[in-house]
Amino acid sequence: MDSQTSQSSQTSPGAQAPHTFQVDLRGLVDLLSHHLYSSPKVYLRELLQNAVDAITARRAEQPGSPATVRLFAGSGALRVEDSGIGLSEADVHSLLATIGRSSKRDDGLESARAEFLGQFGIGLLACFVVAERIRVVSRSARTPDAPPVEWTARDDGSYTVRTLPDEARPEPGTTVHLEARAGAAEWLDEERVLSLARNFGSLLPYDVRVGETAVTDLPAVWDREHASPAARRVALAGHCRDVFGFTPLDSIDLDVPLAGVRGVAHVLPQAVSPAQRASHRVHLKGMLLTERADQLLPDWAFFVRCVIDTDSLRPTASRESLYDDETLAAVREALGERIREWLTSLAAGSPERLSAFLSVHHLGVKSLARHDKEMLRTMLPWLPFETTDGHLSLEEFAQRHPVVHFTRTVEEYRQVAPIASAQGIGVVNGGYTYDADLVEALPSVRPGTAVAELDAETVTAHLDAVDPAEELALAGFLAAARAKLDPLGCDVALRAFHPLTVPALHLDDRAARHEQARAEAEAQADDLWAGILGSLRGSAPRARLVLNHLNPLIRRVSSLDDPELIGTAAEALYGQALLMAQRPLRPADSALLNRSFIGLLEWATHPGTGKDPR
Repeated sequence: MDSQTSQSSQTSPGAQAPHTFQVDLRGLVDLLSHHLYSSPKVYLRELLQNAVDAITARRAEQPGSPATVRLFAGSGALRVEDSGIGLSEADVHSLLATIGRSSKRDDGLESARAEFLGQFGIGLLACFVVAERIRVVSRSARTPDAPPVEWTARDDGSYTVRTLPDEARPEPGTTVHLEARAGAAEWLDEERVLSLARNFGSLLPYDVRVGETAVTDLPAVWDREHASPAARRVALAGHCRDVFGFTPLDSIDLDVPLAGVRGVAHVLPQAVSPAQRASHRVHLKGMLLTERADQLLPDWAFFVRCVIDTDSLRPTASRESLYDDETLAAVREALGERIREWLTSLAAGSPERLSAFLSVHHLGVKSLARHDKEMLRTMLPWLPFETTDGHLSLEEFAQRHPVVHFTRTVEEYRQVAPIASAQGIGVVNGGYTYDADLVEALPSVRPGTAVAELDAETVTAHLDAVDPAEELALAGFLAAARAKLDPLGCDVALRAFHPLTVPALHLDDRAARHEQARAEAEAQADDLWAGILGSLRGSAPRARLVLNHLNPLIRRVSSLDDPELIGTAAEALYGQALLMAQRPLRPADSALLNRSFIGLLEWATHPGTGKDPR
């Protein structure tokens, strides 16, 4: 936003010259309060930034000069005093009333611009969010013989400038006076000012106080000397409770000098969704920039919350978030590498701490391991998976089974796990997030490991065939059952398997389900689409209902000779197998269950007929 400012010639001490901002100041205040800044509280951050930048500027020219900021609040007013570079009358005209101009741009300080946090002009005007009148009294350290100058501005867009006697500001620096606007006095309350100053400025490198109460708390907790590693962990845990409100499982040092970052990552004590918005705290040269830096870490590191101080990242115009640029990408990668190193160190030297971590956050590590073969290799002995042998790591499971079979969905696993386990087939449940991907990646980090997706053919092949003579004797029963289930796209097979308590097993795979969905769509489509869908018909295997010849109920049912009753029994067994597999039911499946239940109820109340007596 560009603007021009009416400037006067040098005025004599005590004289006032009226001027007006060449912008709609009321509109600017509305823009700042409703669109640029998230809360009125940022006014104090802007004041602190101006004061800190002024001190930095003075020390660039006068090393060893005083470095103090003092805030005095109460009765609807606030006074902020700093020992910084100060302003001359010319500076006041060119900087305070020109939106976006900054004293940091002066030629003499161009080389020091990297040390500054903000822009004095727009930062000071941000105070109009809470104040109706701003008065600045300043004396320049560059021209110490020049008298102090006073700049007074109101929220109606007018301001005045005058010079003052030497005693009004004997030493270089700046004093800012705010008078609260209607309804905003609470923001200038002493306790509120102290709370905000501590929140924003606890890591600032200078002596900042509200009254006589210190605001800064240096060195930062991660830079302090501690009696032992255990004492350091206790101190970091206390810091986490103060900042985030939880006691961490562990804390990770984030010292990355090449990225200009120092800080700590706290590991959450409970599992969280990967989609949950992170709340990392970022300080820029000591000043709190944001508490919601959700782009600071890689997506897989959703199990930590960070506090860092950096001098390399670039803030947005509001200084409440970060530009997602190449620098942030580099910092994100560097911080991710530190968390990787921490995981690797736990695997190498602290298995108990690693197990405690993985019991809560295995999902995040699995997400990382999908794209990082070295991390997968490191975590193989530790990451838990649901298998037919219990909860094991892939390393343990692969040692037990020549082929690592897996399913892609939880429903498929539940369908076959009891049967596969009884037949000696080892199966990993790949239906949970990332698990199937990791099983498929297993041969890349464990050469020689055989991995195969479990399908209906594999399960059926491991079930014992029935004696041919016995199966031939049951040919009529099987034909009637097949005829009943054929409209549902399901075949019927007879096998002998364990456990004996399972009467029937419903088996299908993705190809069979796709073919079933295609057939249903074809049946409901008009002639044109039915023809198109029909042309897509493939040779995919059909679902099958495998009857257990060892089960007593199946033996009794297979002795029936009434085709209608056999059909009802087949439907009931089919429905029961679907329910046991916890598969979602199609409308046709629900209708079948209802029909078979009523049919069996009628048969039970009128034995010998198998028909509705009405």
